[in-house]
Amino acid sequence: MDYCVFIHTNHKQIVGALVAEYALRRNSENNDRFDVRIIHHKDYPFFREHEGQLYLRDGVKRPWYNDDLQSFTPLRFMPPELMGYAGRAVVIDPDIFAVGDVWELLSRDMQGKAIMCRRRAGPKGVVDRCLASSVMLLDNTQLKHWKVEEKFRRMFRFEQDYQPWICLKDEPRASIGLLEDEWNDFDHLDEHTRMIHNTRRRTQPWKAGLPIDWRPAENFRLFPPFGWLMRARRHLFGEYALLGHYKPHPDPKQERFFFGLLKECVEQGIVTEDMIREEMRQNHVRHDALEVIDRTPRLVGAWQ
Repeated sequence: MDYCVFIHTNHKQIVGALVAEYALRRNSENNDRFDVRIIHHKDYPFFREHEGQLYLRDGVKRPWYNDDLQSFTPLRFMPPELMGYAGRAVVIDPDIFAVGDVWELLSRDMQGKAIMCRRRAGPKGVVDRCLASSVMLLDNTQLKHWKVEEKFRRMFRFEQDYQPWICLKDEPRASIGLLEDEWNDFDHLDEHTRMIHNTRRRTQPWKAGLPIDWRPAENFRLFPPFGWLMRARRHLFGEYALLGHYKPHPDPKQERFFFGLLKECVEQGIVTEDMIREEMRQNHVRHDALEVIDRTPRLVGAWQ
């Protein structure tokens, strides 16, 4: 098929990815026009080959750990290869859930651009001019230079920095068009939202109460001493030491939306209770997830 939505993930975010796939199908009236595929980190051996090796990230050399929450992120550049550099793709993170019909995005006029996405929020977007590659609409025919394994290996030779890669700074700016924010709505959900992104990792609704298992940035241009403190913490105490725990999401309706989708996934056998219990055991899903599912009201329409 010429149109496909890809969700990239790893073992820690597989429940999110399955819910994301379900939301895409649930909220589209055009399911016969596109495919949905999950790209899983475990299926690409080049990640395992680099376990524990140093790579370049925002000017800092850090060890690569496949068990990190976001070890899947280089895979967001894989869709053009997987589609033979033909057709169109949308790629999303596993913490992004469709509220509207993704076909509206897949079929829009790209006005000759190779990539469409939104700007990052906060200092990353303003000071660093970082674009949010967490949701991208791609014209695969213009992206034949995207070769993920080759670029990934260059990070370990210190020839490629992760940060400009993930922020799309390596792409010609003229080849990138901007999407409306509602197609990658950062922790914001209302009647205008087309895809909700639970991008604040500390408050992802299915993680509340679990120990933090992602590594914070170590280069803060607006306040460099904080980066120095983060590096010292890591060297003295370990990768995830002193980072605390995930917090409840401050917006109850976003928690209700996610668990409303998960409730439907359980009822349809897409995610089983046994799977949730195993994910809870591994600290990938909050330990009261089944109780939250039970008390979550059914969704009415797209998200209410």
